[in-house]
Amino acid sequence: MGKKKQVDDSIIPIDIAPSDPDYNRYPVSKHRSCWIHVVGYLRASRKKITKQEAQRLRSLKLTAPCFLDNIPCRAQSKRRVTRKKSTPKLKNKLDSGSFECYLETLWSRLPADKRDLFTRLDCQWFAWYRKASYREKVLSWVKRKEIFSMKYVLVPIVCWGHWSLLIFCHFGESLQSKTRTPCMLLLDSLQMSDALRLEADIRRFMFDIYKAEGRPENKQMIYQVPLLVPKVPQQRNGKECGNFVLYFINLFVKSAPENFNIDNYPYFMKNDWFNAEAVERFSERLHALA
Repeated sequence: MGKKKQVDDSIIPIDIAPSDPDYNRYPVSKHRSCWIHVVGYLRASRKKITKQEAQRLRSLKLTAPCFLDNIPCRAQSKRRVTRKKSTPKLKNKLDSGSFECYLETLWSRLPADKRDLFTRLDCQWFAWYRKASYREKVLSWVKRKEIFSMKYVLVPIVCWGHWSLLIFCHFGESLQSKTRTPCMLLLDSLQMSDALRLEADIRRFMFDIYKAEGRPENKQMIYQVPLLVPKVPQQRNGKECGNFVLYFINLFVKSAPENFNIDNYPYFMKNDWFNAEAVERFSERLHALA
């Protein structure tokens, strides 16, 4: 047999490799025909490509960009489903595509006056920011969100196969403000996983966001912004973290004060904030709507 022709993998970013736990490949129905979907399809089907095809993919990367903050959910099927045989997706560990779909459904049903205080980042952006080759691109996406004009910014995070929720509070305010305190909250349903292992990346992310916006605050001031980790209810198994993050978002958006003040921390974010049964009921309702 002849020698196998090697495939030029240089154009395939590591984020979409099936072995990368941070990527959780987007389903075709949710990801459509951007360049990442095309390359992901080639990877999944183990198709070989020529150098000419690799060059065309490089061109596709420029002409068919991926806008992961606007992934449409598939229209609900009208087919009858036997519920006994169907396994709700939210009973399983959520991949990033399913998470975004459920979050889109949840977001559309939250009170409009509450939503106006918030913006949110795609759940993959933080993981991609941690990869140097994607850092500038992610920061450009974040800049479009105009987060310094919002009271709160929701940053779902998936790293090492675990979901948590980062919230930026009052980033547009002076770092010396006493009534609208710029700070960060990290809500983690598995605190034994050591939520603060993300702190260095979170602070670098925050600093780069300030820098990209041309803000006047210096590095020392920015790195002094408090990162608070409240003791929130904990998950019961290894699959619930994504559901807990969705529920954190649901409750926080509905209950967040207009002016977050560290003097009143942790507000409602305590061990008895809710119970596991409430998360399960919420997940079942959300699955029925999505």
